[in-house]
Amino acid sequence: MSSAQTNGKSDAKRKPKSKIREWSDAIIFAVVVMLIIRTFLFDLFRIPTPSMEKSLLVGDYLFVSKLHYGTRTPITLGIPFTQIYLPGLTLPHTRLPGFSEVKRGDAVVFNFPPEDKPVDRKMHYIKRVVGLPGEDLQVIDKIVHIDGEALPMLPTMQQYWNVYKRDPRVALSGSTLRALGVSDVQGTSNPSVVRVLSTREAVEEINSWPWVEKIEPYIAPDNVGYSSLMYPADRGYTPDNYGPVHIPARGETIELNAETWAVYGPAITEYEGHTGRLLEDGTVEIDGQPADSYTFRQDYYFMMGDNRDNSEDSRFWGFVPMNHIVGKAILIYFSWDSDAMLPRFGRIFNTIR
Repeated sequence: MSSAQTNGKSDAKRKPKSKIREWSDAIIFAVVVMLIIRTFLFDLFRIPTPSMEKSLLVGDYLFVSKLHYGTRTPITLGIPFTQIYLPGLTLPHTRLPGFSEVKRGDAVVFNFPPEDKPVDRKMHYIKRVVGLPGEDLQVIDKIVHIDGEALPMLPTMQQYWNVYKRDPRVALSGSTLRALGVSDVQGTSNPSVVRVLSTREAVEEINSWPWVEKIEPYIAPDNVGYSSLMYPADRGYTPDNYGPVHIPARGETIELNAETWAVYGPAITEYEGHTGRLLEDGTVEIDGQPADSYTFRQDYYFMMGDNRDNSEDSRFWGFVPMNHIVGKAILIYFSWDSDAMLPRFGRIFNTIR
């Protein structure tokens, strides 16, 4: 019998795949491809809170590039697309080379540092990078200063402003304010003052109205308990007058004492993999040994939301280590307005600045 005849009989005996088998193969292939893409190339993220408004709105769906800063290989092993993982197992992991450094102004997705879980299982946050490794950061009357230089406010950032009216009987038009994109209007104890949540552009328009005397940024008072909520606590900081703090950089050595331990102790013990404590005499012990200095193993960043008065960010919970960074938000691929129950068509496929 010839080989051609043998192959012909073998082909005749081969049964075609059932529909169930075809669908199963297609689903498995799709899951594998999606897993590879979301693990090494891009991930998807939905904006759940208004902390980045007006830059990013609640209901925006984002493409997040893992390639920009380099893909972080998996740290835990679990069921794909779920939060189910094997506790106590940490995989050898690294960050592959990227084609961009983390830059000031980038909208970055990262794992929420204080959460008590493996790094890649912590909740995803998105904020804007304002402070880079090795820099000194301070907020003075709402204005961020880096190494003593003030940072400009982006056009899409918003904050609270006090609007002083020439006549307390004049009421600002709610519809006109909404048309300008004003998110919130509040009365104050002074009938001549109205507080609005707005971008600088909208405030400049309001300031041109003849019945408006002046507009000033609303500065949070320092007597409402903010100090205990800030990072580090109990230094008299508020969200609008914060710091100065120094942001640690990889390879940078800092002196350790009672004052610096409050700032850097959490990073050393939570993100650098050491045990450590402040002793009663004001000295520091790391891994059971006295230590008067420490050299950082990775870079850290200071993140803030664009909606500065409605953002829980580095002012409240501290620095973001490099190993917590997931990727750079680059594109809005869909946007849903839950109030109108309609897509925001004008935001679809907008790049993120």
